[in-house]
Amino acid sequence: MDLLAELRSRKLLAIVRADGADTAFACIQTLVEAGIMALEVSLTTPGGVEAIAKARAQYDPSILIGAGTVITALQADEVAAANADFTVTPAITRGAYRSVELGLPLLCGALTPTEVVAALDLGATAVKIFPAKLHGPGYLSELRAPLPDAPLIAVGGIDAVSAPKYLAAGALAVGVGSPLLGDAGTGGSLSELAIRASTFRTALNI
Repeated sequence: MDLLAELRSRKLLAIVRADGADTAFACIQTLVEAGIMALEVSLTTPGGVEAIAKARAQYDPSILIGAGTVITALQADEVAAANADFTVTPAITRGAYRSVELGLPLLCGALTPTEVVAALDLGATAVKIFPAKLHGPGYLSELRAPLPDAPLIAVGGIDAVSAPKYLAAGALAVGVGSPLLGDAGTGGSLSELAIRASTFRTALNI
């Protein structure tokens, strides 16, 4: 699987943070039914590894299921055993190093040019610019001037209005958590989650 090509095609990576494995899985089901085909389950979710394993067992490989907030080497090992398609980190963590060792595609968190280059040198498949909202879409354009080939994914504070602006600025995809999930991760309405998913799909023309 060419993860970069897939993310570039899908444009949106849904970030699922929930209060437990069952709630996370319900959110995943709703998002997939709504046409979101790339998802990341944050390991801040109790039972997040379980939710990843369950989703990976249920869905066709065309549905991308990754693990987010991978901090430790042990977490990388656990999500690899759960058959996660990729890992996502907030920074250059021990989990990032271990993911590369395991051959798991890594979306490594960074913000500054130095961190972006370090993440790519480490072996990251793409670099997650986080928190993207801190500097806005224009920052990605600035980063890509000296680093035109750097594959960047914008994450952090991105809503349906700003998401297309990040893609226009050079992001290959955007990662979206709370503006998409809302309160669904804590038992809120799944039908409203589906509506928000539709709004994002319309905004991004996917």
